[in-house]
Amino acid sequence: MQRRPFLLALASALSAPVCAATPKQRPTIQVWKDPQCGCCKDWIAHLQQSGFETQVFETGNTAMRQRLGMPAQFASCHTARVGGYVIEGHVPARDIHALLAEQPRAIGLAVPGMPIGSPGMDGAVYGGRQDAYDVVLVQADGSGRIYRRYPGQRAAGG
Repeated sequence: MQRRPFLLALASALSAPVCAATPKQRPTIQVWKDPQCGCCKDWIAHLQQSGFETQVFETGNTAMRQRLGMPAQFASCHTARVGGYVIEGHVPARDIHALLAEQPRAIGLAVPGMPIGSPGMDGAVYGGRQDAYDVVLVQADGSGRIYRRYPGQRAAGG
């Protein structure tokens, strides 16, 4: 009787994981920027190092910012879209990951302007300078509130 080998095989199959572990899918972020912008390229590299796949459009960002509904008061040099949210400017990847995990009802996140020390604006040319800046959660009605504050620091020797 071959019942025993069958039962052992069944027990082994039932105790094994249902499916093999697969790598977690990296979120894709679409970025619209000027083709000549170096800080945008550096921000994109920051995103890639932080677990994002990127799709880049070298067409400028003003028209796309308007099309996606990001108010002009939050403007910066690049506009992105990920998970149904708009990301404007030099938003740190950790805040984008937090936004995607929290899923608030909002347009997205913005870092208005181009603060030195923010991701993409933190190269050697700035000598370690880190200005204070805020990441703004842009609400569905177009208003904003502080999502995370970065206090900044003095550069060494400065």
